Amino acid sequence: MGLGRKDILDIESLSRDEIRLILEAAESFKEVLGRDIKKVPTLRGKTVINLFLEASTRTRTSFEIAAKRLSADTINISASASSVQKGETLSDTVRNIEAMNSDVIIIRHPASGAPHFIANRLKASVINAGDGSHEHPSQALLDLMTITEKKGKIEGVIILHPFQLQAPWKRP
Repeated sequence: MGLGRKDILDIESLSRDEIRLILEAAESFKEVLGRDIKKVPTLRGKTVINLFLEASTRTRTSFEIAAKRLSADTINISASASSVQKGETLSDTVRNIEAMNSDVIIIRHPASGAPHFIANRLKASVINAGDGSHEHPSQALLDLMTITEKKGKIEGVIILHPFQLQAPWKRP
């Protein structure tokens, strides 16, 4: 079974089978991290653009390292180094990137919905690396992988928000 979609924009639209497939693939790549040569040819010949229009060190670095370890050609674009600084629209920016035959655009943007906006306009696959206070599906998938490792399952596990762990009178 393949993923059956070109984009990963949110968690809610992923089926249980798709989440399971992603977690199984991630688990198989963990073995690569223990090797002397931490590289596999999975994305050889593909171009991955990390378009980070919002500051993020860990997420950007994680996506960059992952793409390189999967042998993709990787290009990193930050807000300070993009034409957005000169007033170019997000739509124009991603169309220019796609015109260069990029295969995957990983986007981090301060505006909620920005990844959905560009995914609807591009042929390239779009991965949401965080859009404002809206979504961060890669973090959610990482959390699910950690829960699976620690608990052995996802189904039936109850996750409390940190505010729920505090006494009610201490909640903001």
